[in-house]
Formats: sequence, C-alpha cells, structure tokens
Amino acid sequence: MAERYDVIVIGAGPAGYIAAVRAAQLGFKVGCVEEWINPKGELTLGGTCLNVGCIPSKALLATSEEYEKAHHHLGDHGITLSNLKIDIAKMQSRKDEIVTKMTKGIEFLFRKNKITWLKGRGSFAGKIDGGGFRISVAGKDKDGKPVVDTHETTNVIVATGSKARHLPNVPVDNVLINDNEGALAFAQVPKKLGVIGAGVIGLELGSVWRRLGAEVTILEALPGFLAACDEAVSKEAARQFTKQGLAIHLGVKIGEIKTGKSGVSVAYTDNKGDAQTLEVDKLIVSIGRVPNTEGLALENVGLAANERGFIDVDDHCATNVPGIWAIGDVVRGPMLAHKGEDEGVMVAELIAGQKPHIDYNCIPWVIYTSPEIAWVGKTEAQLKAEGRAYKAGQVPFAINGRALGINASAGFVKVLADAATDELLGVHIVAANASDLIAEAAVALEFKASSEDITRVSHPHPSLSEVVREAALAADKRALNM
Repeated sequence: MAERYDVIVIGAGPAGYIAAVRAAQLGFKVGCVEEWINPKGELTLGGTCLNVGCIPSKALLATSEEYEKAHHHLGDHGITLSNLKIDIAKMQSRKDEIVTKMTKGIEFLFRKNKITWLKGRGSFAGKIDGGGFRISVAGKDKDGKPVVDTHETTNVIVATGSKARHLPNVPVDNVLINDNEGALAFAQVPKKLGVIGAGVIGLELGSVWRRLGAEVTILEALPGFLAACDEAVSKEAARQFTKQGLAIHLGVKIGEIKTGKSGVSVAYTDNKGDAQTLEVDKLIVSIGRVPNTEGLALENVGLAANERGFIDVDDHCATNVPGIWAIGDVVRGPMLAHKGEDEGVMVAELIAGQKPHIDYNCIPWVIYTSPEIAWVGKTEAQLKAEGRAYKAGQVPFAINGRALGINASAGFVKVLADAATDELLGVHIVAANASDLIAEAAVALEFKASSEDITRVSHPHPSLSEVVREAALAADKRALNM
C-alpha cells in the first residue's frame, strides 16, 4: 500500500532539505526524495551544494588562503617560515571530512523532525482522483536490486537543483577536462590550468589552484568582467585578481579543444580577432549551470519545463498546477543556495496557510575570492537605467585600522541611496569578509532603512564594519575619516 504524505520534496539540497524541515516544523508529514551517491558509493543528502559545491569549495578556498598567507604575507608580520609545503591529499581529506559532517548533519535534522528520506530518483507518476499526486521513487532494495516505490502526497515541492553546463562536443571526463566536481578533486596542483568562464565558480576555483602554485589563465566570452556587479566593483576586482597573477582574457571565442596524453589544447580567438592557442595540464569548464528538470516526468501532471529547462512559477513559487511548487535552481532568479532556502521556507509556510513573502532585491550575492565580493540591492547602472536620482558614498578599507592590522586593506564599501528620501538602494563591497559584512546591508534593505539609519548605529572600533558606516556617511558627504 502506498505511503501517504502531506508534503513530498523532490531533492535534498539546501532548498529541498530546508523546505522539508520547515514543513515538518509546521506539523506536516513529510517525505524527501534524494538519490545523490558520494564517492564512497553511499547515498547522501545535501545535493550539489554540500557535496560538490558551496561547502567543499569554501573548504579549499580557506586552505589555499592560509597557504598563500604563510607563503607570501606572514613576512609582513615579522614571521619567517622555511620549507613550507602543501599536502594536497590532506587538504582534500579535510574537505571531505567537512562535507561528511555537514551531510550527516542533515540526516540528524531529518530524524529530529521525523522526515522520511525516500532514497532514490523521484518523478511524477500522475494525479490522484479527488486530489493529490503519486510520486515514483526509483531506488534499490537492501540487496542492491532495482526497486520502484510509489507514494502519495497532497503537495509536491520540486527542488532538484542544477548541474554544470558543458560545452557542445567537449566531453567532461573530470580528469583533463573538468567541471566543478573534477576541479574540487585534483590530486596535485597542475602546473598550468585553464578556466573557461570568468563567473563565480571559475574565479573561485581558479583562485584556489593559483594560490597553490598553478599558472592560471581564464578565458571569458563576454567583453566585460563580472557584468552583474557594480562597475566600480568589477574594475577593482579585475585589478586585484590581475595583481595576484590570474591571467584574464575577455571577449574571446572558443574554438577546438583537444586532449592529449598529458594535457589540453584550447584554440580561441582573442578580442582583437587574432587566433591563439592555450596549452594547459588541466582545463575547468565553468560556463554556468542548467536546471535539473529532466526525468521528472512533468507531463504526467500537466507540467512542462520552459525553453531554458526551468519550471515556470509565480512570485510565491507556485506552478500552474495547484499543489505543485518549485524552488531553488529549477526556477527563475539567481542560483544561490540561500535564495533557495528562503523559497523553501516560504512555500512550506504558504502550504500551512501563512502569508510569507520574499523581496528578491534584498537577497545578497557573494563571490568567495580574495578579496571577497558581495552586494545587495541595485547597482549604479540599474539606477541610471531606471532614471532614479541617487547619491553615492565610497570608502576604501585602506583608511581602516582593523583592515591594516590584519593585512587586508584592499577594496572598498560603496553605498547607494535615494537622492531625495535617503532610502538605501544598494551596498557593494570588495573586501576581506565581505560575505559577513553584507548581512548588515541586507537587513537594512529589508527594513527599508535610510543610509542615515546605518550612520546612527554604533559600530565597534576597530572593525571592518566601520567602513560600511563610513560609506553611508560619505553618501551624505559627511565622512568622518576621509
């Protein structure tokens, strides 16, 4: 007999598992479908983010930053080291231990909240007469033989995430040609590393291996660098990354990619129209991500993915079939884990009859390079396009005592506010710990604060957060330390 649930979530990445937890907190009987298998051959929760995305990449970023500090910057503090080495196997082991701890933590949350883990691949089997849906879960029994179970539910939340976009006719083997999964698992530092795509993942992973000794070349098809960022941020980031040793080529056209016994050859045309060839030991292809909507059998319940592979939803993540919702990377908007988490909470509360909402303008973006890049709200270009009168304040970390003390004086904070009302419209940060500093700005935007509100709040001294306040003061032309 089919098991009946109030809510079944398909996918246990950040969007899915958070949706499941919140639904269970609200008193629903919840099942969550997940088929992810880790390198040990074990079924695991957490999806791309925890297994081969946000969590492992940040672990490697942290290790590579510590190595670079020890190798290049501790001398500034009067600390001398000799025979400095990096143990890549131990670095990878540490990363894997963190991933395991996090994924096991989700298993604990499922047990704590009495969420049933439906192990296997989920798809729609059809509608139920009188209301509800049948969900098929293709998995394996205790003997390892294929088995398909069918469950019934009143509500379905699709949270199947995304996967790396690959270049046409360029097979990714995660040995020589890699996507994010392979790039997180190198057993040694490549002498020469190529990266196609100067987006978030390409910059982060390129930065990891550059710090550890690789000669990194990034090829980007777009003519501009980090076009989604405020122009001042993109210029500063390009300056910092070039200074660090990343070779970034913009406006290129990728041609034939060949693999040999020990490397990869990339033919491309540069922004002047000249033919070039890049020879590398390994190549990372990082040209974006596509939603995981294949194999869901959406047609069995009257749904279909759009031309880009996404599931169309309204502002509350409801599809055109009542009782079916979609969240995270499979729907419109930025592919950010915290955006998916917020949508998961919202949908669970909507099912419970509450009236939550999300202001997508208040969702922060972060790039975990060094320095980090973070922003929330509007850029100057967006405000100009809207014809909105604004004022701006920009303050460098070079004037901040705490930044100087920790040898992290690169970057700035930029505050944008309405010229007439002083409403905070956007905050843009290039700095160490920008991912933490941006939270204050996100709160301020959510509560429709003015730039003056930030200036009236006491900030600890000495701290990096003082620069946020100083930039807000600068927007009103009354900076105190410039």
